[in-house]
This record gives sequence, structure tokens and C-alpha cells, in this order.
Amino acid sequence: MRGTPVALVTGAARGLGLAMVERLLDEGYRVMAADLAASGEHWNYELGDIGALAARHADDDEDQLRTCALDVTNAASCQAAVAATINHFGQLDLLVNNAGVVDSGPIETFSEAAWDRIFAVNTKGIFLMTQAAVEALAQADNASVVNTASIAGKKGVRHMAAYCGSKFAAIGVTQSLAQELAPRGIRVNAICPGIVGTAMWLEHLMPKAQSASNEVPEFSSYVSQLIPMGEPQTAEDMADAVVYLARAKNVTGIALTVAGGMEMN
Repeated sequence: MRGTPVALVTGAARGLGLAMVERLLDEGYRVMAADLAASGEHWNYELGDIGALAARHADDDEDQLRTCALDVTNAASCQAAVAATINHFGQLDLLVNNAGVVDSGPIETFSEAAWDRIFAVNTKGIFLMTQAAVEALAQADNASVVNTASIAGKKGVRHMAAYCGSKFAAIGVTQSLAQELAPRGIRVNAICPGIVGTAMWLEHLMPKAQSASNEVPEFSSYVSQLIPMGEPQTAEDMADAVVYLARAKNVTGIALTVAGGMEMN
């Protein structure tokens, strides 16, 4: 007999991943939160600390949250994360492929190493993690994979060929796997965040969007000009989308845009 549903979330240390973990815990899931360096100083992020969340649950009688180290670009590491989840919780019902990286720049100067890393994390990571998890997911009553893509996977942006390419690919992989895994009862969907005030935007993309005076534009003012609804999305918005897709038993193969009207198709 299967117990309370179990989720494995990659890129769980901060930002979107941390919000997803918190929301899934609130919804009654047991969660394995996976990220690079799952213990120690590398988990102490300014925008959120999964270590603190794990500490609060350390003595939880319901044993809801555990953490593990994960490099989604390494097949053995992906297999180990799935094995750790099964060994501890006994099952896997939801895989959230959230780990992602960003870089940008003109094609003439963009490095091959940066290109390869973006695709290794954002696209190959989905392949390796899903491959490692398929057999476990196939045992679930309502198995689901949710991939974090982007509105940049639906419309290209200048100076972001690598990132956009990796997210277009993530949507393509999502659709293909949805077709392939449907007979095994595994649904595969993606979320496409718009502009979210996480480290990816605040530490990288906003500084790149400098004004003529060479000053970084103020975040809320900048996004209010781009988003029809006038405000940025939140990490909690993305967590809401993950929960919906995890439970929507007749929804598969979609790339759900959560962008306040910034991208419509």
C-alpha cells in the first residue's frame, strides 16, 4: 500500500525550488529537496535557505522533508538522488525538474563552455533525471513530471540564444515524453515562468538590462512596463502551478505559462 505522495525537487536550495518545496510540504507531500552541495555553506543563500527549512523539519514525526546532493548533469548523481528518495520514503510520485542556470551575451563573444553548461543543466538534466525516475514513477497512482521551462522557451530574446534554445528544447522534451510515458500512467508537463524576482533576474538579467545612463533599472518599474498585469510573478505563483499540474489527472504535454499576460499563445 502506497503512503502519502512523495516529490523529488531539483534545484531546491533557493528561489523557485525552495518555494515549490515549501508549498508541497504545505499540501501534505513528503519531499526530497535536491541541489548541489546539499549540506554546508553553499546552501546558505540570501534569497532562501533550504537548510533552515530542513532543520525545522528535522524532528518532525511525519518525516516530511529530507535533502540530498545532486548534480543533474551527472547520470550517476541523478540515479543516486532517486535511490535516496526511494530508500527513505519508499516511493516517488512527483518529479520536479527545476534546476536551471542562465547566461547571456552576444553570439560573437559567448563562450562554448557557457553554451554547453546551459544545455547540460537546463535540458540534459531533464533527460537524466527523468530517465533515472521512470521506473519508480511508473509504480505511482498519479505519477507526474513537471519541468521548469520559461517564456524564453516560447519566444526568442536577443543575446540569449543559449538560454532560449535550452528552454525551447525543454518544452520539446516535455511534449515528447508526455507522448512516450502516457501509456505507463506518467504525465509530463512544464511551467513557463515570466519575470520572477529571484537571483536569476536580480543578479544576472537585470544588470544586463542597463539604461543609457549605465544604471540598472529598478525592478518593479522595469517589469511593470513589460507585463500587462503590471507586476512580477512570484516563486509562490510557480509553486501553485506545480501543485496544479501534479494533481491534474487528465493534463499532460502542456507548457503552462505563468507570466501575467506577458506571453500569450
